Amino acid sequence: MVLSMMLQVPKILFSVFKEHQQLKKIIEEHKIDMVISDNRYGLWNKNIESLFITHQINIQAPVFEKLLFRINSWFIAKYDECWVPDYEGENNLSGDLSHPKNEFYKKNFPENIKYIGPQSRFTKGIQTEEKIYEAVGIVSGPEPQRTLFFEKLQNDFKKINGKTLIISGHPEIVKKIEDRNITIVNHLNDDAFLSALYAAKKIICRSGYSTIMDLHVLGLNAKYIPTPGQTEQEYLAEKLRSR
Repeated sequence: MVLSMMLQVPKILFSVFKEHQQLKKIIEEHKIDMVISDNRYGLWNKNIESLFITHQINIQAPVFEKLLFRINSWFIAKYDECWVPDYEGENNLSGDLSHPKNEFYKKNFPENIKYIGPQSRFTKGIQTEEKIYEAVGIVSGPEPQRTLFFEKLQNDFKKINGKTLIISGHPEIVKKIEDRNITIVNHLNDDAFLSALYAAKKIICRSGYSTIMDLHVLGLNAKYIPTPGQTEQEYLAEKLRSR
């Protein structure tokens, strides 16, 4: 993964430069006053207010972590504010990803950080659903790991004595499938999704930060399985496992 990231650096920097130039044209054409950038490093401009959103100030890496931190901080400092969707204090969700872990990071941490609390499209409701599912699995992420995770959930859920549900995220599954004790659906609307989560004795999912924030806001816990090779998810899964 490290080698892959290093090989992509020129491409990433070119994309940042390109979007930075495109933003200049957009500002001139549409008279933009403010830009809010969701983790897009080139969308700042000194003539307008520019806001950056990220939960990864310190990118986790087995090597060159401090160098990556300095580069990341340089870009973040170009913005007027950096909004971090987490709590500021010790009782937080993202840990070292968006909080200084030692004196080096405290000394060099960007000064424009603003913690705005976890963000989610959901709000916590009253849990009235009966716990009808022994487990609910949520499949997400890039291929081929998405399919591998889906297949592992299927194999593991067949061994469970009781009803289970897999939300597969596979568009080719156009209707509900019943397989022994497993119900498989491609997608659920927000109300059905919330009902399924509240009806689960156990939730199993990837440790993506958006998922973590959603479950936190809903007051639910999960068994987090990181996508192999994604250092952010591996760190978050380990952090939450130890809580």
